[in-house]
Amino acid sequence: MIGPAPQRGLHSAGRGDIAFDDLELSFEFFPPRSREAEATFWQEVAALERLSPRFVSVTHGAGGSARSDTREIVIRLLRDTGLTPAAHMTCVDQTRRAIAEMARGYWDAGIRHIVALRGDAAPTEGCHAPRPDGLAYAADLVRVLRETADFEVSVAAYPETHPEALDAARDMENLKRKIDAGASRAITQFFFDPEVYLRFVDRVRAAGIAAPIVPGIMPILDFVQICRFAARCNATVPAWLRALFDGLDGRPDTRKLLAAVAAVELCRQLYVRGVREFHFYTLNRAELTTAICRILRNPVLREAPAGNFLPFGAAHRAE
Repeated sequence: MIGPAPQRGLHSAGRGDIAFDDLELSFEFFPPRSREAEATFWQEVAALERLSPRFVSVTHGAGGSARSDTREIVIRLLRDTGLTPAAHMTCVDQTRRAIAEMARGYWDAGIRHIVALRGDAAPTEGCHAPRPDGLAYAADLVRVLRETADFEVSVAAYPETHPEALDAARDMENLKRKIDAGASRAITQFFFDPEVYLRFVDRVRAAGIAAPIVPGIMPILDFVQICRFAARCNATVPAWLRALFDGLDGRPDTRKLLAAVAAVELCRQLYVRGVREFHFYTLNRAELTTAICRILRNPVLREAPAGNFLPFGAAHRAE
């Protein structure tokens, strides 16, 4: 269904302790919301840096303070770590001039990668309505970024259709506009069924879009929270997954084990079908993402036939 992604050659581990093979990883963080969270945040960043990701992105909300927090974090990531940071930018509630100035500021600071999103209106404002001197869509934002400097630009894709889209065909047209405007790749909203992603990529290619479509993986740190996220972004939570976590509210250690197994198996099913790049929504928690990625870096565990579950017995026999 999907051929192997073009390889960039072998990578050295750099400052990390785990060597690259044919996998490319990237991670998403959000700016910490308190001083206590900030101290923990940098510990989590250090832990995930050891996995040698291709890049890490930093989100922001709709408010101006959140944008300044994003800038502060990505500048520090660039200055104080061996990571390659990407800044999220949105066009909601922003003038075209302010967006161009912000982009130029990032470029001048050494940031070369932007994750370009339309963004959501503040809850008190209802539906998104662009300013008269602003930008309406993420495709417009991509165009301004590319006019400002030679940014690498990532955009969002929705395997189960954006919740505001009239239908899947119009949503696909919007994705094509973003790629045609100059985006380098699309990163998907999270999903839990590999076939959802694979069918989506088939439709993307049929629409004439050749850019990489990177699967976005959301490890399940809090199942109730994940269900709320999924309801807002039109992502399906399968019945088997609900059954897996049913009745475990008071058993956090069991939930962590199941979350790791579910995420690893999702990624492994994609890997054996040719997917080589994964983007993890870390929620600023390194432990679970680290466990998942270490398993994925083990060839014996990840390369079993797609119909098999994690082959720990095979791993033992191979030693």
